[in-house]
Amino acid sequence: MALQLDSFIDAVATLPSAQVRRYVDGLRASHPDAGPQELIALMKRRYLFAVSTSGGAVGAVAAFPVVGTGVALALTAGQVATFVGASAALCLAVADVHGIATDDVARRRALLLTTLLGENGPELLEAQLGLSTATWAQVLLTRLPVATVKTVNKTLRGRMAKAVVTKGSTVMLGRLMPFGIGAAIGFVGGRVMGKSLIEGLDAAFGPAPAHFLRSVEHSAPALQGTQEDLFADAARLAERERPHSDGNLD
Repeated sequence: MALQLDSFIDAVATLPSAQVRRYVDGLRASHPDAGPQELIALMKRRYLFAVSTSGGAVGAVAAFPVVGTGVALALTAGQVATFVGASAALCLAVADVHGIATDDVARRRALLLTTLLGENGPELLEAQLGLSTATWAQVLLTRLPVATVKTVNKTLRGRMAKAVVTKGSTVMLGRLMPFGIGAAIGFVGGRVMGKSLIEGLDAAFGPAPAHFLRSVEHSAPALQGTQEDLFADAARLAERERPHSDGNLD
């Protein structure tokens, strides 16, 4: 599972910036009276829905008596891909609202890994880099040298592997329980993990800006009614684009 997660993170780190900006712009067009704080809150709700329903569906299917342990493991890997993809999309969408954009894969991975690690991620950044600021994501995405970011990524990946082995074994128990109980654990587990990610994201960026820091790139009529479920589809979108990346994922 740790190796699979590493691969998922590599893939979602290449999620196209244009896709994220179009999603944010679409929300702004659909909710013209919403400010940055309201828009971020809306994205958080959609994100939690995506990771919760994914967890519930996988828990239910894997709990059927005819589904063997191997299939349950594969289904759980699919849920992890959805969770990591949705988490990456939320990180990048929130960064966009804060007026921060980066196409650098190493910086994206560092942001996602640090946020996925919860309170341990920022603590690790502070220990290695002295980043004690409440808005460390801005420093990470805009000011740290890329060589430094890549070095930090190696440590973060090792820490993440250990965390996945511990948490993943607990979640797996829910997959093998009777139908209904497994679904409930999958739903609640996805929601709990999602809320933990959101807490890390809030700590990373701090309060939302008072106003949007960039203009909508497309006309409002063109964007309304074309909303994609970015959080549910992020892993698939990133994997589709991955062959076109520069492959520099260290």
